[in-house]
Amino acid sequence: MVIVQQDNPVLREIAKAVALEDITSTKFKKVLQDMQNALHSQEDGVAIAAPQIAIPLRIFIVSGKVFDAAFFDEEEASKKTDWPRDMICINPKIVKRSREKVWEEEGCLSVRWLYGKTHRHKNVTLEAYDEHGTKFTRGAGGLLAQIFQHETDHLDGILFIDTAKDVVDMPPETK
Repeated sequence: MVIVQQDNPVLREIAKAVALEDITSTKFKKVLQDMQNALHSQEDGVAIAAPQIAIPLRIFIVSGKVFDAAFFDEEEASKKTDWPRDMICINPKIVKRSREKVWEEEGCLSVRWLYGKTHRHKNVTLEAYDEHGTKFTRGAGGLLAQIFQHETDHLDGILFIDTAKDVVDMPPETK
């Protein structure tokens, strides 16, 4: 599965909502599997939105590794083989944002290998549907809040480089 890059017009489209009756279909499950395969093919990937694999639907997936403390310890992460389940968010909406904002380092699987600082809300609350069509609400701070905002931006045709400052090109060999 190819992750499209910043020059692909699908990344600038506003993604379409998923019909709830489609969530249990075989075709939809294939989309989720393709997204997970693309996400897991990238060692540094923490989340992916459907437009990043050229599917203009309102879906994103957060890698399960984000929910494991070992992920934040490089030595522990290198030994880890089993991560928690990925978090699937269908038709997500950020319904609450903290007033406080923070500047955070950010990158993107579709904007290789650029990194910069984005001004994000410190805490957010997300409403979405899971892969079974069950609606859920999840509050988040730190990295998860940043991911929710970054991925929701993707669904609205916004890339982090649109608002980032201090953007630098850091190919893998220079990291």
